[in-house]
Amino acid sequence: MTQRIISVKDLDFTPRSVAFPSPRDWRDVVLYFLLVDRFDNNQDGIPPYDPDTAPKGREAEQGRIFQGGNLKGVTRRLDYIKGLGANAIWLSPVLKNRHEDPYSYHGYGIQNYLEVDPRFGNLADLQELVRQAHARGMYVIMDIIINHTGDNWAYPGDHPYYYWKGASAPFDLGFWRETDQAPGFQEHDAVWPLELQSPGFYKRRGRIRNWNDPEEAIHGDFESLKELEINQPQVLDALIKVHKYWIAAADVDGFRVDTVKHLESSPTAIFCNAVREYAKRLGKHNFFIFGEIVGDDRTIQTYIGRNSRITGTNERFPSLDAALDFPLYFILEEVIKGFVNPAVLRERYERFRDLYADHGEAGNYFVTFVDNHDQMSRPHRRFLHNNPFTSQAGLALGYLLTSSGIPCIYYGTEQGFDGGGGHDSFVRECMFGGRWGAFDTTGCHFFNPEHPLYQNTVRIAKVRQAEPALRYGRQYFREISGNGEDFGHPLDGRCTLAFSRILDTEEVLVALNLDQHPREDFVTVDANLNPVGAKVANLLTAGQEARVEQRGSRHAVRVPLAGHEMAILKLGT
Repeated sequence: MTQRIISVKDLDFTPRSVAFPSPRDWRDVVLYFLLVDRFDNNQDGIPPYDPDTAPKGREAEQGRIFQGGNLKGVTRRLDYIKGLGANAIWLSPVLKNRHEDPYSYHGYGIQNYLEVDPRFGNLADLQELVRQAHARGMYVIMDIIINHTGDNWAYPGDHPYYYWKGASAPFDLGFWRETDQAPGFQEHDAVWPLELQSPGFYKRRGRIRNWNDPEEAIHGDFESLKELEINQPQVLDALIKVHKYWIAAADVDGFRVDTVKHLESSPTAIFCNAVREYAKRLGKHNFFIFGEIVGDDRTIQTYIGRNSRITGTNERFPSLDAALDFPLYFILEEVIKGFVNPAVLRERYERFRDLYADHGEAGNYFVTFVDNHDQMSRPHRRFLHNNPFTSQAGLALGYLLTSSGIPCIYYGTEQGFDGGGGHDSFVRECMFGGRWGAFDTTGCHFFNPEHPLYQNTVRIAKVRQAEPALRYGRQYFREISGNGEDFGHPLDGRCTLAFSRILDTEEVLVALNLDQHPREDFVTVDANLNPVGAKVANLLTAGQEARVEQRGSRHAVRVPLAGHEMAILKLGT
């Protein structure tokens, strides 16, 4: 039996084999984000979902506890994920949470930074998952947490202390949580590595009361999870070494950093740069670190900032390669559903001109998404919650795959999952059924590669992979016209939403009909790249072509679209 590692001093930073190289550009990658506990449990014999026969009536409490998904289950579904068009997997945290906690299925309350949670598997299972992903040309990204640990100790009396701005000193640490009465800390007790077992390494300011107060957000506990004092050199050193170890041990290709807004910028930058240097030394020259930053574009820009127009100050320590694109998430659903003026989408991208020296490269810095495990809406809901138009999810995924950014598909969206409710568990359904399956079902799986949304995603992802302009091109929203004479940006949500991706001398035009009824709008194209009479082919529909027409002083293409249909058009050669 392998001896249990208890200290960062015992870590081996020697890689097991030659490191799998990073992608040249992460915009060549489509991410697929899954919650390990909710994805697949590696059990055979589970029947596929049939809406007419699937058992109904799941119990609400089941959504809050472990369901049995594991790393072996993810491994056996790699072909399903790759078949969708995704070539990278973002795993929810897999490190060990508190042994006795039935509610930490999500993995964000770490008790041992040195072990895989046995409910998900073991180190060998993680290594095998990464090995098989790499054999398929896929990448694996680990979700990590460096600003807090799990609920590994309690305040005096085990009461929920709350943030007190007038406190002159931290609260006392009452006691470390132990499940084994043997002398000293056993494997399920306190926190590991032992370098994190000092009261002085925690801020001990109590739970955040006001999430909009920057002081509380940085220094307060995230609910019952205990905030680390990352400014302490010993803490930062331990965290850096722990995560270097996981690169060496598992050959992962990137990290997604949780709750970045709750971290001080300077130690976060030190952490990210140290990890990148180590990965580069191993041969991973483009190790990807992106973060969760819930805020507007200017807030996010201060964390990434590598193409920034804003003058740097001593308070800015750009550290991340990219961030989850919450500014897009906050508006995209309403635009696709036709609830708001699409101008809000166009205006969002126009702000890039003020924030980035090269706005065409801004797509490097955003991981775009439409569904996510942490929905900021209330109630928590997926895109299709209470939405009868399943095809709109196809438009949303199509937008992600053709617009600026690194697209990320949340597991289940490609199967039409429509969860929603008063708790985040409602958007964390089981793909393998279990006791918390989608659509209020139990005991049936949802890995159906023939689902229309899955197939729609496959088609668009193939076009994205074939067209460099859809990955690297500048993005311009286009004016439209119903009569071919009066052009303008659409003001009504029921419209043809059109934009171009231009790379060098190539233009790819994307048009989405946000209306449930057919439309045949004229869409403006670049006159220098598209001469009158030139043939334009729809890359999504073989044999469907159009011609560039002179319309007043502009060149335009007439784009017939069925309700909620999408077209990707390119000038013929």
